[in-house]
Amino acid sequence: MTVPAPENHRPAKQFYILVLVVAFAIAAIGVLAFGLTRDPRAIPSPLIGRSMPDFSFELFAGGTLDTRALRGKVMIVNFWASWCYPACYEEAPRLQRMWERYRDRGVVVIGANIQDRESPAREFIRKFGQTFPNGMDLTGKISIDFGVYGVPETFVVDQNGIIVAKFVGAVTEEWIMERVERLLAKE
Repeated sequence: MTVPAPENHRPAKQFYILVLVVAFAIAAIGVLAFGLTRDPRAIPSPLIGRSMPDFSFELFAGGTLDTRALRGKVMIVNFWASWCYPACYEEAPRLQRMWERYRDRGVVVIGANIQDRESPAREFIRKFGQTFPNGMDLTGKISIDFGVYGVPETFVVDQNGIIVAKFVGAVTEEWIMERVERLLAKE
């Protein structure tokens, strides 16, 4: 008795491989499409709604800034570096304008320079005519306490020291004004 030769199952195997490849491609496209709908600046912060980490540092202009002395004021805390181009260069004049616009209304803009050298940082401040308090986070502790991913990042802190908002990238005047005006209206 002869045993019949096994049938060739190669076409069925190729079909299943093709189905798997197509399913994987559809899943990958779906993940990419979902990613494109997300705001790349939306890096969540666990600090929103919590007390701002207090800090103090020496200012480039001399003296020391201690955020505990600023309770009762709205604070805009901006993390920046002189090598951060173009974003930090784009937002520098905006931050100065916000300082000039709001400083007489109890708002303090604070620049926290991170991962930088002093000479280029001082040149950056001079170039943009920044007159708001600026200092170096020499050890990185301040940026770590704030959970900073990179520069620039800006935080808005209310009069009670609670972080109410975070912006990643070159912050806009409109974004700052919307949050600051809302906080000042609560007074």
